[in-house]
Amino acid sequence: MTLNKSRVRSNISGKSGRSGEILAQKLFAEGIQNQQVLQAIARSPRHIFVPEILAHKAYDNTALPIGQGQTISQPYIVAKMSELLLAEGNPGSILEIGTGSGYQTSILAQLTNRVFSVERIKSLQWQAKRRLQAMDLHNVSMKHGDGWQGWASKAPFEAIIVTAAPNQVPQALLEQLSDNGRLVIPVGEQQQVLKIITRKGDQFHEQQVEAVRFVPLVPGTLL
Repeated sequence: MTLNKSRVRSNISGKSGRSGEILAQKLFAEGIQNQQVLQAIARSPRHIFVPEILAHKAYDNTALPIGQGQTISQPYIVAKMSELLLAEGNPGSILEIGTGSGYQTSILAQLTNRVFSVERIKSLQWQAKRRLQAMDLHNVSMKHGDGWQGWASKAPFEAIIVTAAPNQVPQALLEQLSDNGRLVIPVGEQQQVLKIITRKGDQFHEQQVEAVRFVPLVPGTLL
């Protein structure tokens, strides 16, 4: 699919504003408290991150398919994971595993100085990059690679977010956390749990948050 940047900019200005604000209000009612996160949700045109045929559902609090067997996460989960990353203050840099549509990336880019995002499916990464450019979000670096391996050359990271579920926590991601860094990650296969893992020196402290449902974090890359 070819993404027309001028068309995207027109769609941003034409549809987002009020819809994003209403979505943010819904998420506040669902328990999201961080005002920075809610403001980022309110400003973000979620409809440009979904297939046009599903644009009418873009501001519903639901996950939607984006092709290649992937989904754009439910807005509540996007907001919740972002809020958890910011619970101890705004990190200077965030590693995102699983760029997908780029919607979660766009939220993170409004909350930190630098986002590093890894995606294994090249076509999804290409589309996400152009959406972010159309939104004038230029503090995101992208890599086509295996999310299980993270992005070692840019480590350490103060925060890491994983938007697909591995069956166990990838060791490489733990190693790429800075001291006091936070990893927010869904883990499991049939039953998945959202976890926060905080690094304290060579120790890793784990906290379970809630049951979730994500697509699997598949190793390797796709062209």
